[in-house]
Amino acid sequence: MRVLICPDKFAGTLSASEVAAALAEGWRETAPGDECVLRPLSDGGPGFVEVVGGALDGRRVPVDTVDPLGRPVRGEVLFVGNTAYVESAQACGLHLLTRQELDPGAATSYGLGLLLTAAVEAGAAEVVVGLGGSAVNDAGAGMLAALGAGPVDESGYALPYGGAVLGAAAGLEGPPRLRQVRLVAATDVDNPLLGLHGASNVYGPQKGATREDVLRLDAALEHFAGVLERAFDIDGLAVMPGAGAAGGVGAALLALGARVVSGIGLITRIIGLEEQLDRTDLVITGEGSFDHQSLRGKVAAGVANAARDRGLPCVVVAGRNETGYREAANAGVTETYALLEHFGSEERALAEPARGLREIGSRLASQWSR
Repeated sequence: MRVLICPDKFAGTLSASEVAAALAEGWRETAPGDECVLRPLSDGGPGFVEVVGGALDGRRVPVDTVDPLGRPVRGEVLFVGNTAYVESAQACGLHLLTRQELDPGAATSYGLGLLLTAAVEAGAAEVVVGLGGSAVNDAGAGMLAALGAGPVDESGYALPYGGAVLGAAAGLEGPPRLRQVRLVAATDVDNPLLGLHGASNVYGPQKGATREDVLRLDAALEHFAGVLERAFDIDGLAVMPGAGAAGGVGAALLALGARVVSGIGLITRIIGLEEQLDRTDLVITGEGSFDHQSLRGKVAAGVANAARDRGLPCVVVAGRNETGYREAANAGVTETYALLEHFGSEERALAEPARGLREIGSRLASQWSR
């Protein structure tokens, strides 16, 4: 039997590569004669550069950058020919902060701007930015500041970092230093910047925002969207699909002329997932939390849809499953397994995810292997 194992990361515990390896190890313990093909995936969030780098013959360049609170961290730029790949989560990721440190009103995307600058200054003709898993809600203001186009007040002074102060923005410091580089935003978040489905309302609470914070941030981002529209002569920025990605970083990239592409679509092309699906008997995918947002085009749903189109069974393995049987089946999912149910304890699921995945992999082999 040929089994294709293509999960996303389990945020906060295991990378996509580690998830795939654990499931494969468990399967092989029970069915050693089967072929397990591992193709870790990403939708643009954490692990994006790792997954692309594992599939393409590129050159990784370490870059000193900063986290959402301005502290030094190490990121990297992946160069493949004249195309550079960067990952917002390396500088803006939720995983870089403790729960007590979450503050979407003050968190900045400045570190992502440093990664972009490194790619531009190294001579890239095109930069692909993976978006997702961010702790920021500043509509890319920090990123723009690192590019020389940060927000300023009416007196021309630079604003402090974070989304909470953007209501005082009167313009930008100057034109962005991009050297005519083409930008691509890779994300499977289609949320607009503002409103009930916008960056602040949907993702702000995950980043520590209270209801009052959400309202203030949404108003600040609405004001800043107008500043960006005037500065870059663009209309309707706030309602463009993908503008709400990564705390509104998508909006800043769109203002800079970026085209938005599906993160999972980009990755599947790079790793040749379509060809692998044509030659497999069973597909196993997964992600940390399989929920209603997953069904809106994230990794697991994208894989399940592709499997369904080929008449292939698709099993989703997650840390937590919050979907119903019918809605999962409608997305092409044959079965779901969750570490939380497997262990019966969230504490153990978080403490021993690799062990749980190995055990689930072994269980799946006993049920599916011919």
